[in-house]
Amino acid sequence: MAKSQKKIRLKQTRSAIGFTRDQRATLRGLGLRRVGATAEIEDSAATRGMVRKVGHLITVEEV
Repeated sequence: MAKSQKKIRLKQTRSAIGFTRDQRATLRGLGLRRVGATAEIEDSAATRGMVRKVGHLITVEEV
């Protein structure tokens, strides 16, 4: 039986214009492409690190 993972919902609230290339790439890796976009991803240590890197551009909600 597979263990169910917790999920988090991300919403991009600010534009990535003017920020570094790796921060823009991190947003893309999280599935966010434009302001107002939302993505629901599994909560893991790797994704939490990505969220921490671009935390000033997104909002996070636990699902």
